[in-house]
Amino acid sequence: MTRTTHLPDTRPALVLLHSSMSSRNQWAALSAQLDGYRAIAIDLLGYGKAPFPSEIERDAFTLAHEVDAVNAALAAQLAPGQPFHLIGHSYGGATALRLARQMPQRVLSLALFEPVAFHLLPADDAARREIGAVIAAIDGAASVHDATRAFLDYWNGAGAFDAMPAAVQQRFSAQIAKVKLDFQALLGEPATLADLAMLTMPALVMAGADSPLSTRRLTAALAQALPQASTLQTPGGHMAPITHAQHVNDAFARFLAEAEALQA
Repeated sequence: MTRTTHLPDTRPALVLLHSSMSSRNQWAALSAQLDGYRAIAIDLLGYGKAPFPSEIERDAFTLAHEVDAVNAALAAQLAPGQPFHLIGHSYGGATALRLARQMPQRVLSLALFEPVAFHLLPADDAARREIGAVIAAIDGAASVHDATRAFLDYWNGAGAFDAMPAAVQQRFSAQIAKVKLDFQALLGEPATLADLAMLTMPALVMAGADSPLSTRRLTAALAQALPQASTLQTPGGHMAPITHAQHVNDAFARFLAEAEALQA
């Protein structure tokens, strides 16, 4: 009998958190490009193969619940205390911020594309009011299709939802219930910009040139709050990690290489 020996994967670990209405598959091209890293792309609750939040959690769903699920997934793949680089986009970016605050000693670097951590903006900020209007449109919609249209058109431009094939519309509409919980978690998060001073790891905050006010304003605020942050504007809008993936992925790759050099 021939016995196969599996050597431990000694590549630096890289944790990837996707946007709302997406899945870990969002990061397939980036994972392939960064073959020098052990890429761990995780399905956030209610997306991909991850379960929807439990009935007990739904009434009081928070980013803490989301991060608990991420931690459970990481525990199955990383040794206790093992450090990792962390990348997040949109809702995944906000979740990454919460995860980094819970375990700053494990996060080697933090790269974010337009994290929708709207709780960090003052209630009277124009950007916060803008996203509040989107949430109101979703909550007040007459149907799940109308709610999904309000969400997707805000991020992708007017008419984006209606231009999609019916099957795609249906797939996205089936996820709007989790989007509502995502917004609930985001606006209920107690962290402030001042709390981010503890995140002293190398950080990159990116935004799309054509993104809405809400995320452009938030990205600028984050760049000021994170002690070791650099910023970068990319082509495209909020969904640039998908629509302009190569440009965004190249920026992630450069940042990770610089962060690894600092660790050497």
